[in-house]
Amino acid sequence: MPALDAPLWLIGLLGLAAYALGSVPFGVVVARVLRLGDLRQVGSGNIGATNVLRTGSKPAAAATLLLDGGKGAVAVLVAGALAGPFAAQAAGLAAFLGHLFPVYAGFRGGKGVATWLGVALALAWPVGLVACALWLVTFALARISSLSALVACAGALPAAAVLGRGDLLVLLAAMAVLIFASHRANIARLLAGTEPRFGRGSTDGSGGGGR
Repeated sequence: MPALDAPLWLIGLLGLAAYALGSVPFGVVVARVLRLGDLRQVGSGNIGATNVLRTGSKPAAAATLLLDGGKGAVAVLVAGALAGPFAAQAAGLAAFLGHLFPVYAGFRGGKGVATWLGVALALAWPVGLVACALWLVTFALARISSLSALVACAGALPAAAVLGRGDLLVLLAAMAVLIFASHRANIARLLAGTEPRFGRGSTDGSGGGGR
């Protein structure tokens, strides 16, 4: 973590604002605006982009992915501009926690991958690009969204170390632990060999690691 370089009250205020932004359940909002039904009654019931895709609308899923990633990036960039690197990381974590435990949705949120990626890209875009590449390669090989997410968030740690961003390791490790915890059911299916694969009749299943 970087040195504390701003007043605690300002960091706390920015953290609360980031949590409020992160809590916005964009998957639910997009599904309602496009009249795709109640996202909680679709597939896994998750509010992330992967579950939005199970409604059959690729544009809705893409919009959800961008909005969920965007809220993490915006939180980091605004806090960093106003209060420095420590506040940027704190706000990124707060936005991520808001997505996982959104106050507007009964604290039942998504699995955090898109918001995590937005945070990573805003804090250190080379690390974020490595994570994107890991996700894409893993998905191309396995066609499993959850596995791709787990590989990407785990791989971001050594990427940050190699790229000289050791200041991010504590934050990335904390978020990785939470992402793995949010994917525990997916991990169990991966170990059992029953996790659904996209493109093989799985897009309306209940697994897949919704973001």
